[in-house]
Amino acid sequence: MRRILGRSCLALTAIGLALAAAPAASAAGRVQDPIPIEPNQYFTGLINGHPPGHAIIRVACPGPAGKTGSPVAGQTVEVETALPSAAADIGYTGSKGRSITAALSTSPAVAIGSFTSFYVKEDIPTNIVVPCSGTGTVIFAPDHGGKKAQAARLHVTFANIAVTGLRH
Repeated sequence: MRRILGRSCLALTAIGLALAAAPAASAAGRVQDPIPIEPNQYFTGLINGHPPGHAIIRVACPGPAGKTGSPVAGQTVEVETALPSAAADIGYTGSKGRSITAALSTSPAVAIGSFTSFYVKEDIPTNIVVPCSGTGTVIFAPDHGGKKAQAARLHVTFANIAVTGLRH
């Protein structure tokens, strides 16, 4: 009898610990459901899940002296909803906007993503040419948003993985 009670208590303790850890685990790995982009919404852009000031695009360059290269595979771009602000990193879809295009503001601009929903990550193309180092800007522009539509600007740093060792 004591043996059965001991096993039951051990099993109940294990179940209780597992249930107590579950909310913490689910909060850490929480995934936001996609939200359709609609008119009159504020938004911001992210590169690899990072906001302005922390956005890095890792670049594979031909040696440490390379001037241009291609983004490393596995990097993402996305748009999220935001609170209204006068900051340059906040955009507004305008009265008609239902999609947003992300593009590097180079000459000519290089499209890196197109969105019809918030919280959907898209891979940064690996077949585009970007600087091996330095900084740039990704413009998140509402498509057909009307007169009050406003683009969000995300400053990014380009990091040559051959020099920095950044791989992940």
